[in-house]
Amino acid sequence: MASIIRSTHLTSALKRSFASRGFASTAFAQSKELKARFEELLPTKIDEIKRLRKAHGNTVIGELLLDQAYGGMRGIKGLVWEGSVLDADEGIRFRGRTIPDLQKELPTAEGGSEPLPEGLFWLLLTGEVPTAAQVKDLSAELAARSELPKHVTDIIDSAPKFLHPMAQLSIAVTALESESSFAKAYEQGVNKKELWKYSYEDSLDLLAKLPTIASRIYRNVFHAGDANNIPAKKDLDYSANLATQLGYGSNQEFLELMRLYVTIHADHEGGNVSAHTTKLVGSALSSPYLSLAAGLNGLAGPLHGRANQEVLEWILELKSKLGDKIAPADIEKYLWDTLNSGRVVPGYGHAVLRKTDPRYTAQREFALKHMPDYDLFKIVSNIYEVAPKVLTKHGKTKNPWPNVDSHSGVLLQYYGLTEQQFYTVLFGVSRAFGVLPQLIIDRAIGAPIERPKSFSTEKYAELVGFKL
Repeated sequence: MASIIRSTHLTSALKRSFASRGFASTAFAQSKELKARFEELLPTKIDEIKRLRKAHGNTVIGELLLDQAYGGMRGIKGLVWEGSVLDADEGIRFRGRTIPDLQKELPTAEGGSEPLPEGLFWLLLTGEVPTAAQVKDLSAELAARSELPKHVTDIIDSAPKFLHPMAQLSIAVTALESESSFAKAYEQGVNKKELWKYSYEDSLDLLAKLPTIASRIYRNVFHAGDANNIPAKKDLDYSANLATQLGYGSNQEFLELMRLYVTIHADHEGGNVSAHTTKLVGSALSSPYLSLAAGLNGLAGPLHGRANQEVLEWILELKSKLGDKIAPADIEKYLWDTLNSGRVVPGYGHAVLRKTDPRYTAQREFALKHMPDYDLFKIVSNIYEVAPKVLTKHGKTKNPWPNVDSHSGVLLQYYGLTEQQFYTVLFGVSRAFGVLPQLIIDRAIGAPIERPKSFSTEKYAELVGFKL
């Protein structure tokens, strides 16, 4: 009974919080449509999982090789991730849909052709494609939640300009823990079956605030804090607000790029560092704020999200050394020089994929439509023709095809967003759309804390009968 009283009290507090931010009660009622639909679907989902575990809980679904234990657990089947599945040959599917499917089925902005990431969030959470009206309501709700508390803006503004933007993003998200409905609910003893509702509220608040955080970091670091306070507008979609807050709102093509960029960078199954870290920390019942901050720290690594920055630096270095007229033979030599120096060719290869990344293809098609004569795009295209042959001959790369990072920086450069250090921040904003739905689902189905078993080298040797 005490839990019910506390839950009711917290729900009332949430409504007062919405009202204080200028979000009218009627709009609040509309905004609950996604939450209500998820709650309606939840009993069926929980029943599916129970029946699956009861029937096949002891069924072996994979074998562990010693190399996998020492190779970063690559390929081990051990995570549940509902939003997307990555097949080595087929590529990514979001709730069973390819990127071209998303481009056809998800609602778009008026006059636009790229999917709205708000629609993807709805799809990842429920498995259903939302209507245009549902996405419009969700866009308005996110805009209404976008304002930052003063202590967070103070923290961002006081950060030294030399601190990497990803570190600043992580710090700001962590500081938002003060606003966590989930943390407050847990502290007051809310029934664990109700915790997903507070994960939902935190997730939407967090998603809403990320463009405001990102744009403030961008303007502080690269534009001397110019016009810091550009508020989100309720009549704009999420990507349009992001572009506007960054200072690029007048360019309709850039708005379309942001819609595509956020959508294709959102989710890539659960085994990548940022997704798995977010899920792992969330399994300890840390709030969505602390969980995402942990994931962002993983995304900041050069072997993960920061690769997009390194790709562009490598391409610009190639252009600087080879000049404007670059022949395929010049690219081939540059690729071999890179490999022979002990470096990897950035933007090529993938831990899972064994084909061209469909996210690369989507960006290439965008470039062919909007910037076919752009010099850096031509270089990327020429590398695409040469690199797979060189990497195949080199023999040390399991996947000689380009990944998502090969293209994204060049598209941003074309529209004037040239600050490479900021690119991973945009990746971080995008990745939240994929990992936050899974946090909500995990709390809704009562997923346990993650606790895999580890062994020492001596113990592994003993297990396989090897004498060290």
